[in-house]
Amino acid sequence: MTFLRARRPEHKQQRREAILDAARELAAASGVRAVSLGAVAEAVGLAKSNIVRYFGTKEEIYLHLAAEEGEQWVEAVTERLRTATGTADVVKALAETLDERPLLCDLLSHASTSLEHNVSVPAARTYKRAVHSHLGDLGRKVAEVTDLTEGEGVELVMAAAGLGGLLYPASHPPPTILQVYAEDPDLAATCPSFVPTLVRMLSAMAAGLPTLR
Repeated sequence: MTFLRARRPEHKQQRREAILDAARELAAASGVRAVSLGAVAEAVGLAKSNIVRYFGTKEEIYLHLAAEEGEQWVEAVTERLRTATGTADVVKALAETLDERPLLCDLLSHASTSLEHNVSVPAARTYKRAVHSHLGDLGRKVAEVTDLTEGEGVELVMAAAGLGGLLYPASHPPPTILQVYAEDPDLAATCPSFVPTLVRMLSAMAAGLPTLR
């Protein structure tokens, strides 16, 4: 960016994108939890007071990214579902496309516990509207290629996102836990493998949902 102050709409948009790109890169390098608003500001070359003109808090930045990453996930799953022939294909598509998106999984693991707790009402509403749209879109597409109803399809997609957020940190433990696992094979055996575990859980849910009608 060659401008000092973003006055024109296109300059403001460029600055927003620069902030989002910096936050994305920092999270990819050290995890969402470790990133501070100051680190984002430093990466972009702005003061924190300038950052908050675009995003009120760090959490607002990452909720915005969660919505973006969620939209990309929807697109990836939709593409996989074009050739899906049943529930097993759907479950694999949900799990494998999440596995391909570590940033989304990291964001999902923090969404309800921290990212939604320090944001403005407009930012929260925008995020929740995006989530609602994503769930509805995928739920309908899941129903088209399975024996599930549209509502059950939405529930399966919700479970994929929720379980993905829970399983991701457990299947990608921090260095201290990795050392514990290296020293204790019995404990290491309890570390879940992301895709197989998620597939098994989602398969069980997909099989059980019709029995609750």
